[in-house]
Amino acid sequence: MPRTRVYEAVTERLEILDVEGRVDQALMPALDAEALRGLYRDMVLMRNFDDKALKLQRQGRMGTWPPIKGQEAVQAGVARAMGEHDWLIPAFREHGVMALRGVPLHLIYAYWAGDERGSCYPEGVRCFPVAVPVGSQWQHGAGVGLSLKLSGEDAVAVTFGGDGSTSEGDFHEALNCAAVFGVKAVFVIQNNQWAISVPLHQQTATATLAQKAHAYGMPGIQVDGNDVLAVYVATREAIQRARRGDGPTLIEAVTYRLGDHTTADDASRYRPEGEVEAWEGRDPIQRLRRHLEGAGLWDESQEAVLQEEAHAWVESQVKAFEEMAPQEPEAIFSSMYAELPPHLVEQMNELLAEVRS
Repeated sequence: MPRTRVYEAVTERLEILDVEGRVDQALMPALDAEALRGLYRDMVLMRNFDDKALKLQRQGRMGTWPPIKGQEAVQAGVARAMGEHDWLIPAFREHGVMALRGVPLHLIYAYWAGDERGSCYPEGVRCFPVAVPVGSQWQHGAGVGLSLKLSGEDAVAVTFGGDGSTSEGDFHEALNCAAVFGVKAVFVIQNNQWAISVPLHQQTATATLAQKAHAYGMPGIQVDGNDVLAVYVATREAIQRARRGDGPTLIEAVTYRLGDHTTADDASRYRPEGEVEAWEGRDPIQRLRRHLEGAGLWDESQEAVLQEEAHAWVESQVKAFEEMAPQEPEAIFSSMYAELPPHLVEQMNELLAEVRS
């Protein structure tokens, strides 16, 4: 019998801020005190609106919700590294970076309540709608990156996906195309260890997901996804590289989904006992707070003010969401095509006749 040999590509791993809040000064980015506090504020806002969404869903005021608890550093770090004119192409767990990039939170809530207007962002917000079909957004990102290259526009496409999406053909097709054509794109994998109930080791036989970049001829880097500084540095460098015209980069952010896959899931059925607790000790928000407090940049009074502001902002967005006028029933059809095909026109007319009878 022939013997199987596993080949491992060398992949760089970046960590700047450890779990105790200590930093590697040689790798520390040039962020002033206000920028560091801003990163912390961004993550706290995410944690607050994510927690509120879970409550809204449990109260029947909103539909299914995919929690982001534990993954805030990935989204805050990427958002901080992006330029004003860069494009965001999300999957379905990117509420944090979407909000930071200008998508109003009340529209994010509306989307997950089944309101089509939740995908209609204000003019100038460079963000694609949520892509729930797993992996489809990778190709969107490659396409946007190619268009930016061909047009010569000073912008980069930043695309998100989960570890499970790397098992889809779309992922490999997108990365191959992006590298071949040298598109202006950055691909970010939020490796939260679980694709619903499938663990990472059943998704890939490679030591990392980042090393898959080598097969396509682009740089790949793995970062500690609970270290917001490492995420920021890796993304900033990848965006600068793409902006110069040097091609795409793949970033694997190793993090953890502390909550269920969605509110329709019960992760306790498949995750090992003690795993969540172990990862709670690596909480990205607490990690940065320890650093800020140790540097004399944060205290309890500032924390109280921030929590109060976060609560007020979230409640104002819930109010705006719940005060939206009811959407017209035909909206579920009108957002699908520029011109509806006959069979959907028939279905829409049947629906309208029923609801208006």
